[in-house]
Amino acid sequence: MRAPRPLLLAVPNASEGRDRATIDAIAAASAPARLLDVHADPDHGRSVFTLAARQGELAAALLRVASEAAARIDLRDHGGSHPHVGALDVAPVVHLDDDARGAACAEALTAAALIGGELELPVFLYGDLATGEDRRERADLRAGGPTRLAERMAAGGLESDFGPPRIDPATGAVLVTARPPLVAFNLDLATDDLELARRIASGLRESGGGLPGVRAIGLLLPERGRAQVSLNVHDHRAAPLAELVERVRVQAPIAEAELVGLAPASALEGLPDDLPLRGFDPNRHLIENALRSAGI
Repeated sequence: MRAPRPLLLAVPNASEGRDRATIDAIAAASAPARLLDVHADPDHGRSVFTLAARQGELAAALLRVASEAAARIDLRDHGGSHPHVGALDVAPVVHLDDDARGAACAEALTAAALIGGELELPVFLYGDLATGEDRRERADLRAGGPTRLAERMAAGGLESDFGPPRIDPATGAVLVTARPPLVAFNLDLATDDLELARRIASGLRESGGGLPGVRAIGLLLPERGRAQVSLNVHDHRAAPLAELVERVRVQAPIAEAELVGLAPASALEGLPDDLPLRGFDPNRHLIENALRSAGI
């Protein structure tokens, strides 16, 4: 009997967090992949979609999502605080175990080729799929936004991996990789001190001497009147969320925390009982439970 194709996730991020019609249209474009979660943030100007499908089905879903995002989002009108370079900013394919890593890499490369070829959007591979050290980190590609990326390409210092060698300022570029699950975790401070949030983020980042695999930025949330430390934790075992929370708490009071998208159940172990977790539903936001609920 033939073994089933590996189950994969994808977590495309679109640069729109307010317009519900646009967010819903992008979500609908992901079918027939299973849509597990949508996390929209108006302050970030960003929506995170979590999709599940078998190998061979996910790349086509990402193509449709990219097409809908490019048709509906104009980056020239973007007002969110999250760094970005594209209408569909990132499109990582996620393998849930090491056995599926090859399948995830193949699916990500297929998605990148389709988006670049059929939609004529420049695509850059990052992370483990990066074709050069200058594009391994998303932050390096996003520095200066789509305008700076367009300048680097025009000057001949950076070439897209797929798609055209130029950027449309309305749609930007798409960043694609394959990776294991990471944890996107935000900590809202009980203050609107943006510089404090940035200092805290700098100390938590791996590049700043913090914990391994941690990427962090400080942002202002005008609608909530708070500053935020926004974290991507690439390995929650090497950088436990509980430890990150305590490192922040010694520098500033935390109003509440927020999980963006889904995470493995083990990632939330040890979090302080008195830490409010905004909007968290274990049936929807823990990967194991969400897949079970979806019958996958």
